[in-house]
Amino acid sequence: MTQTPLAEPLRLATSAGRWVLVATILGSGLAGIDATVVGVALPTIGRDLGATFSGLQWTVSAYTLTLASLILWGGAIGDRYGRRRAFLAGVVAFTAASALCAAAPNITFLVVARAVQGVGGALLTPASLAIIESAFAPEDRARAIGTWAGFSGVATALAPFVGGWVLAVASWRWVFLINIPMAALVIALTTRHVPESRQDRIAGARSGASDWQGAVLTVIGLGTLTWAALGSSGGGAVLERVVAVCVAVVAFSAFVLVERRSDHPLVPLGLFADRVFSVTNVATFVLYGALGCFFFLLVIALQIICGFTPLAAGAATLPVTVLTLLLSARSGELAARIGPRLQMSVGPLLCAIGVILTLRLSPHSSYWADVLPAICLFGLGLAAFVAPLTSTALSTAPIENAGVASGVNNAVARSGTLLAVAVIPVLTGLSGAAYEDVGSFQDGYRACTWVIAVLLVGASAIAVVGLPRVCRPLRAPRCRPDPVAGSPGH
Repeated sequence: MTQTPLAEPLRLATSAGRWVLVATILGSGLAGIDATVVGVALPTIGRDLGATFSGLQWTVSAYTLTLASLILWGGAIGDRYGRRRAFLAGVVAFTAASALCAAAPNITFLVVARAVQGVGGALLTPASLAIIESAFAPEDRARAIGTWAGFSGVATALAPFVGGWVLAVASWRWVFLINIPMAALVIALTTRHVPESRQDRIAGARSGASDWQGAVLTVIGLGTLTWAALGSSGGGAVLERVVAVCVAVVAFSAFVLVERRSDHPLVPLGLFADRVFSVTNVATFVLYGALGCFFFLLVIALQIICGFTPLAAGAATLPVTVLTLLLSARSGELAARIGPRLQMSVGPLLCAIGVILTLRLSPHSSYWADVLPAICLFGLGLAAFVAPLTSTALSTAPIENAGVASGVNNAVARSGTLLAVAVIPVLTGLSGAAYEDVGSFQDGYRACTWVIAVLLVGASAIAVVGLPRVCRPLRAPRCRPDPVAGSPGH
């Protein structure tokens, strides 16, 4: 496929360029803020809707499921049918689903609406960056991406304060309703200022967007695995869970066959022939599974165990974002010189120690003495490995496949988070109405913490064993906070 060029590339110094940048920043920030705010509001949502702990898991997992499954397909849709069109469709779907979330009469309705939000996020997230890549002149592109990344990170960092304030002065439903005016502004700016761009299809080749079979099989595979895990916490029949796992195995097997035969697969399987790329993605799956589950549980634990307000609980993790923003670039530069093995080995160990330190959480815990040291150590570990991890995933792929490699690594990270949030609490007995009882939740949280720490140590071991002592030179990383995941990402 070849790029359809714009009549005249935009310059960042012009008003036209700045309007495009504002529209894409607000659009990606829409998804990033919502993801973080919802995590802070989970205990309040659960109590108001009478949900079990598995209901809270589904509130997070339904969004991550459709996002992880469809984000590569969403990028292909934008390339084929128009990035602005895909971006607008994603914003509209995300906003409509937000209104449904706000009106949810029960937890089942909320979970379904969150899944629709994930579909919107899968369209708008890749399109926002693709618009910048295609619209700006090459000499301004890196600066535009950096500005987009920086403001997305600021939005994610401020989201806990916004969410805590909303919960303090109004209902949790306003957590979703605040998306509507912001989305209306994004739609107005995009319609007026953002140019359309797409890729032309080479004669005789199928578009990547036509690989809908791969997208559907991914949703089925991840969905049935998630249901098998969360269903067990609700007392589902063992036979039904076994059938769900079998369906997932069949779906993933069929996915491999479809990708091998597709002219433009969602996941080019040839990328995994490179050992370093494969090892890096295995480490990504384990690491982001551990990180996603930790952030999911920590914000709840600070409220249930320590008695923090939603605002204080959300703000407690702010040092992680600050440390990652300040140190990731330098960590990436160091990895470019010495290779990623050292930081990808030591970083997860620092995170594991930070996670273990949170075992001290109790109703008498102080933020400064018991929470902040753990959070800072965790943030240092995260800053150490995020940039080398992402850079390695991109650099081991051919330059023409760098975008696809980044998308695959992103989807792997989200899939790890999805399955960890679904599986780890169930394995450790954290289910039912445990979040309503301090003692029960504290016992379950401690068990989950040890599992998360073991996964982080395992990820470190994967890097030590799987990565060579001296890797090929890394291409310069462009690391940024993930505006959708709500935590540092790709």
